[in-house]
Amino acid sequence: MAVEPVPLSEQAHSLGPAQHGGPVTRPDEPLPVSAWIHTRRGHETVDGVAVAWTPCAVRVRYTDTHGREGYAWLWANAVTRR
Repeated sequence: MAVEPVPLSEQAHSLGPAQHGGPVTRPDEPLPVSAWIHTRRGHETVDGVAVAWTPCAVRVRYTDTHGREGYAWLWANAVTRR
């Protein structure tokens, strides 16, 4: 069964390439994390997995409060390994 994606209007704000920089590390297995995200509706803490990272940012695949899946590049200090 496919997971519904987070609608564009409700996705977390994501850093752009110039902000997250490189080099990008991609693990063989994603790492479980908790992340603080900012959306148009406000802020929330979500559970997810780190699918890539740079020295200053992490790309997180997360599940929002409605069970929908989204992706965002976040500052590293907004992400905590579980």
